[in-house]
Amino acid sequence: MTSSLPPTVVMVPGLRDHVEDHWQTILARKLPKVRVVPPLEHDKLSCVARIEALDQALASITGPVVLVSHSAGVMITVHWALHHQREIKGALLAAPPDFESPLPDGSPTMDVLGQHGWLPTPRTRLPFPSIVAASTNDPLARIDAVTQLANAWGSRLVNVGAVGHLNPASGFGEWLRAAEFLNELG
Repeated sequence: MTSSLPPTVVMVPGLRDHVEDHWQTILARKLPKVRVVPPLEHDKLSCVARIEALDQALASITGPVVLVSHSAGVMITVHWALHHQREIKGALLAAPPDFESPLPDGSPTMDVLGQHGWLPTPRTRLPFPSIVAASTNDPLARIDAVTQLANAWGSRLVNVGAVGHLNPASGFGEWLRAAEFLNELG
């Protein structure tokens, strides 16, 4: 049964959690029905704990949902989708990192990511429509690696250009295309 209710948008941030000048935070302030997966108090690197936080946020919502994930939030979303059956209307998966390749200094190592449940990266078709927004110069993932992930997930890949990691460090505060993608999904 398809609902005529407008979807609740659930923001799934990455490992840095809530960042005041991040495009997800700015977008969340503008939306009428939004939830943000809260930051973890403990086990901040635990993939399982982050999946549980997403699942808890979703459990409190009735009606349709659109997920908006960034960076490691994308990985939380795809790991969550492997084991949960809740209906999702669609997902924007922005700047997914390539956790199976070495990340820049200051990021978790592949060993640390593996110890905390992030690896291997799921390569199963997602049970909902999705858009992967990929940067051509993301320091956390080469465009060819993101293209392979998008194909495995059954996602529509959108090359958003040379936008770095699509975060404040790359010059993004507000990201106007996010609203465009949301309209398409919801």
